[in-house]
Amino acid sequence: MHEIKNDDFYGLAKQYDSDPEYHFVGEVDYHILEDDKHYEGLQSHRKALIVVFDHLAQNSREDLKGVRERYGDDMADQLCPLVYDIDKAQPTSLGPNEFLYCPNIVKIDYNGCVFYDAEWEPNDDNFGTTVPYWYALMEPIHGKRNTPEDFKKVNEVLFPNGTAALDIYEWTTDWSDFFDAGHEWYGACCWSIYDKCMNRYVVMLVSATD
Repeated sequence: MHEIKNDDFYGLAKQYDSDPEYHFVGEVDYHILEDDKHYEGLQSHRKALIVVFDHLAQNSREDLKGVRERYGDDMADQLCPLVYDIDKAQPTSLGPNEFLYCPNIVKIDYNGCVFYDAEWEPNDDNFGTTVPYWYALMEPIHGKRNTPEDFKKVNEVLFPNGTAALDIYEWTTDWSDFFDAGHEWYGACCWSIYDKCMNRYVVMLVSATD
């Protein structure tokens, strides 16, 4: 299994975040993968996570090496490369309608705060936990707020053959320090999706704080 380097979705993602190394929309980091082997359900989803986190860990080691070269050992020794333990990751199956639910905007107040007709809303009880996919895409901490239309457009490009053939898992986030920032405040999320029509995987990650 390996990440796909060129995909139409990446062109769309650059309209929301121009960094050439990443594919963000809102606070969601997207990774698209393909595999030559047959789909094996949950085992294949775990394999997709391993591929993504091996890549992230390698990048973190390279970043640490760059810090050591530029700023010296004292600075570098304060940092640690990304680590993860996939055996600790626990999945929960989600249906496409549940995962891809998108609320409507009810009003926008004079401060620019947006209110949605959703049962879930950000508060002190759910900060640092898993946030809904729609919220992670539409309500980033910094930068452009996205609309329900953006949410639908992104997913139409990501899943061009529709969503009925998607296998979706939401994973716990206590198995990698990648999610530490999200646990502090905004939220930490990990979703893996297999599209049976396209025979490809999408891993979506969220980890952000103020």
